[in-house]
Amino acid sequence: MSANSLSKVAGISAAALLVALTAPYLSNFSPPQLVSFVGELPIRGYPFAIPFLRNNTTSSTDHEFACDTLHPYRTELVSLDPLIIYIHNLISPIEITSLLRTAEPRFAPSQVTKHGYQQNTQERTSSSAGLPRDDPAVVCVLNRARNFLGTMLRDGWDEMGPPQLVRYSTGQKFNLHHDWFDGPRWAADDSNRKWNRMASFFAILQDNCTGGETHFPFAKGIAPPNPRGGSSWRGGMEDQIQRQDEELKPLWREHEDGGLAFRPVAGNAVFWVNLHANGTGDLRTNHAGLPLLSGQKTAMNIWPRQYYPAE
Repeated sequence: MSANSLSKVAGISAAALLVALTAPYLSNFSPPQLVSFVGELPIRGYPFAIPFLRNNTTSSTDHEFACDTLHPYRTELVSLDPLIIYIHNLISPIEITSLLRTAEPRFAPSQVTKHGYQQNTQERTSSSAGLPRDDPAVVCVLNRARNFLGTMLRDGWDEMGPPQLVRYSTGQKFNLHHDWFDGPRWAADDSNRKWNRMASFFAILQDNCTGGETHFPFAKGIAPPNPRGGSSWRGGMEDQIQRQDEELKPLWREHEDGGLAFRPVAGNAVFWVNLHANGTGDLRTNHAGLPLLSGQKTAMNIWPRQYYPAE
């Protein structure tokens, strides 16, 4: 056998020996994970995606919001004149989380409109945050509110209006006020129209607090006072009774100074109509955010807009 043939045989034998020696350990071997130096994709503002070369970390797409268009809620009539409706479970926990994430960096001291100008005042000491109309969670909640309104809103003419989040910390309040404007505002689209806030949704997002009720001093329940005395109704307590909660807390109550006071409960909302049929404001819808005794309360204001042709 030639020297060349002997070297080939030796090479093959060495390779076979190496495989035999390492085979028992191959089952315990896992290949190294491919790591990319490309950031998480898609990047905001750059609508492209690469399905490979991704780091094995939590992606920003994990926070993408999906609207539940079949989200269930139920209502209770509280007052007929003015119309006040209590809405259970208007906003879901997932929607609340998304709304708060969007609003968090936007909070600033709340302002009020006086003499046509926005200004700070001790009458309102909370913080507020405007929300982008195209945010998926905002679109989801506004569509649900729009469907709730039915024929109160004229498609193609009226609109939902921009929503706002408001946050109260210990000691903060909003004195007695109304949501409608004393005079209709000009439309911003140069359409020669005016508008006013026809109705209001006040939906609670965070309720880890004491105090902070929303008080309507001129509102009354539908039924007359109980002839036997005491409270005429147990505001929204039937669910708590069925769940056999240890401590029963009415969702609204007859306030000691008159009217009705609504306790903040996350996910629930109060809806009311602001305007009379002739378009003027209803003073009976005046309400106050009572001082927060402790904790934090965050809520969402939704103000549907009714438009009028300019005279």
